[in-house]
Amino acid sequence: MFLKENNFAYIDGANLHKGIESLGWNLDYKKFRVWLSEKYSVKVAYLFIGLMPKNKELYKYLQESGFTLVFKEVIYDGGGKPKGNCDADLVLQTTRDAYENKFNKAVIVSSDGDYAGLVNFLINKEKILTVLSPSNEKKCSILLKRTGVKISYLKDQKLIFS
Repeated sequence: MFLKENNFAYIDGANLHKGIESLGWNLDYKKFRVWLSEKYSVKVAYLFIGLMPKNKELYKYLQESGFTLVFKEVIYDGGGKPKGNCDADLVLQTTRDAYENKFNKAVIVSSDGDYAGLVNFLINKEKILTVLSPSNEKKCSILLKRTGVKISYLKDQKLIFS
């Protein structure tokens, strides 16, 4: 445990939801937030998520669970499927916080290879603690794996926060 650390988590909400869903279980976000705090000394947990009015109660629950929500306006693809496209916002927030020395180490929660550049940046700045992959090993991006960062898989924690 990192008791004296001031670590921040940056969570791709859609990736977390889809990854856990693909494992066939539901995530207890309150337990997940406590676990992030206890296991990785996460003081601030940003959750990047698409804003949809019908999910107002979910947003309230997530905030009450200790997450700092960062909303992105949802757009719809050709098939009517909502897309939050929060990747750039997550990268920008993490980079800004790193340059402003707001945290000691970052925990990135995603299996998405789009974050490989961010992970390499954090490695070079010695500001990365781990990547937590919501997907299993086979579905976690090879681009993330190639960075050499420590990757932990949430599937291994099912008993703790499902």
